[in-house]
Amino acid sequence: MAAKPKTFDEYLAAVGEDKRATLEKLRKIIRATVPKAEECISYGLAAFRLDGKPLVALGATANHCAFYPMSSSTVLAHQEELKDYDTSKGTIRFPADKPLPAALVRKLVKARIAENRGQSGKSK
Repeated sequence: MAAKPKTFDEYLAAVGEDKRATLEKLRKIIRATVPKAEECISYGLAAFRLDGKPLVALGATANHCAFYPMSSSTVLAHQEELKDYDTSKGTIRFPADKPLPAALVRKLVKARIAENRGQSGKSK
């Protein structure tokens, strides 16, 4: 079994090429949205922290890529926009060849920032 990744880049290196490209795109969108976010590994996933608090995470399995808002309330608050995706309490799953739209990723990330800061999780 491969060693557990210790960095964001190690996580991506262990992912298949098609999924890695998709996760790299999401990474760029998140970094552009929150330049001060810190990359880390959280719960074995490539993740971002802001002000010491978990923000969002990215992952891949054999069958799909996933975006983790690390909050069930964020998924719930955006359920209408996420109706075309396979979601669960804190996960949004999608095929590598059909990544989440950049505008939706930005909206979810901004909702998480607001939630972490104790504001309404809903985007305006």
